[in-house]
Amino acid sequence: MEQLLSANKLLKILVIDDHESVLSGTVDILGNNYSTAELITANNANDALDKVSNVQPDLIVMDLSIPEQKGLTARPDHGIQLLRILMKKYPNLNIVVQSAHVKTLVRIRLDIDSHKGGFTIADKSLSSQEMLTRVDWALQGLTHIKDIKGVHSGLEVKPEWLKVLNLAFEEGLQDKIIAEKMCVSERMVRHYWSKLQDALNVYPEEGKNIRIQTQMRARAEGLID
Repeated sequence: MEQLLSANKLLKILVIDDHESVLSGTVDILGNNYSTAELITANNANDALDKVSNVQPDLIVMDLSIPEQKGLTARPDHGIQLLRILMKKYPNLNIVVQSAHVKTLVRIRLDIDSHKGGFTIADKSLSSQEMLTRVDWALQGLTHIKDIKGVHSGLEVKPEWLKVLNLAFEEGLQDKIIAEKMCVSERMVRHYWSKLQDALNVYPEEGKNIRIQTQMRARAEGLID
C-alpha cells in the first residue's frame, strides 16, 4: 500500500476517536503504513469539523461514538451527525468508519449511496491489516459497506420517522408533545408511527406493547442508540 501512495508526499489523514489508546494505536498503524503522510487527530465532532476546514485532509478515519464537544458524553448519533455534515460539505472526501457501532449507518444509507468520495467500513473487530485494506480502498475512491448487516438491507426510513423515534425514545415525549415539536397534527404523528412500524415489520400482537416492540426493533436496526 505504501507503494501505491508513495507519489503523494502531502497525503493528509485525520483520525477521530475520543479514546486516547485507540486514537494512538490507529495513528501508529497508519504512520507505519503511510510513512510520508501527515497524521492529524481530533477527539470530538466540533474539533473534527475545525480540523477538516483548516487542514483539508485526503482521508478521515473516524469512530462513530464520539462527543459533540470536549467534556460531553460520546454517542453514536454525534458521529452520524458529523458524517452528514461532512458528506454534504465535502462530497469528495474519502472516509473510513472504524467503529463498533457500524449498524447505526443505516440511518444515513441514502447519504452514503450518493457520496462521491471513497467510503468504507472497518469494524473495530477487524485485524490491523484488514483495516488498512479498507483505508486503501477509501483512498482509491471505492465504496465498501456490503458486508455490514442492515446498511443495504432495503430498510427505507424517512427523516420524519427518525425524528419521531428520537423524540419518543431519546427524549421520552408523548405523541401530543411530539406533534407540537414537529409542527404537525397528532394524527400525522400516528401516521408516522404506522409507517415506521410497517417498515420495521412490527405489528400488533396480543399481550405485547407495540411501542416497546418498535423501540426494540429500531434499536436492533441501529435507528436509535
